[in-house]
Amino acid sequence: MKTFVKYILQKLLGLKTYLYLFALFVIVKLRWDKKEKDFFYFLGLIPDGGIALDIGANIGVTSYHLAKKLPESKVLSFEPLSLNMDTLKRIKKRFQLKNITEYQFAVGDQNGTLEMVMPVVNKVPMHGLSHVMHKDIVENNTGLRFKVPIIMLDNFKELVEDNRKITALKIDVENYEFFVLKGGEKLIKKHRPIIYCELWDNENKKKSISFLNNLAYSTFILYKKELIPYDKIKNHKHNFFFLPNSLTD
Repeated sequence: MKTFVKYILQKLLGLKTYLYLFALFVIVKLRWDKKEKDFFYFLGLIPDGGIALDIGANIGVTSYHLAKKLPESKVLSFEPLSLNMDTLKRIKKRFQLKNITEYQFAVGDQNGTLEMVMPVVNKVPMHGLSHVMHKDIVENNTGLRFKVPIIMLDNFKELVEDNRKITALKIDVENYEFFVLKGGEKLIKKHRPIIYCELWDNENKKKSISFLNNLAYSTFILYKKELIPYDKIKNHKHNFFFLPNSLTD
């Protein structure tokens, strides 16, 4: 039913207008959505005054909340698809979010170009499920295809040459998180940011957790308003907090 409603609205409004209005709706709704309490807990952990990265910024909803919560911080929003980026820019302009700088790149462990797909389900483009085409990603690979530029965080000039501390990474890139982390290893080691990822129960999750554990990070989930150590046997959540061991010892 939800997909049918989206289809009708997109036909009536046009996809660009639909995404903008949808972004406005979600920005207001997000704080009251029980599914997003993890994200707002993450926001509360971030000290203001540094650099926060929104990797997989999509249509700008999380970038909006990062910018509002951290007015003295610089928010760098990475979103490779033009359709989503156009919406993010409209949100930035609508709310005069001057502390957001947006970059139309994918982020991973290489520099160059790659192919992405925006899945289409029952004739509805699913912008939130857009992802890199990769041999390790086997779901939702039918839809609109795009060639996009990709960068590594460790080689990204605007970060490498900025003296401010990177305080936080929010990463939501649909099973490509491990490659984002791998391409930012030097910056992670240097700045020790708080990292928040959505990870599904697959090889990408195992690799991401192992990678960060090897960089002296501990893995947590939110349980009853408190962070608790992740237990792969007992816990089956998708949102993960990674804190440097220096904060948890």
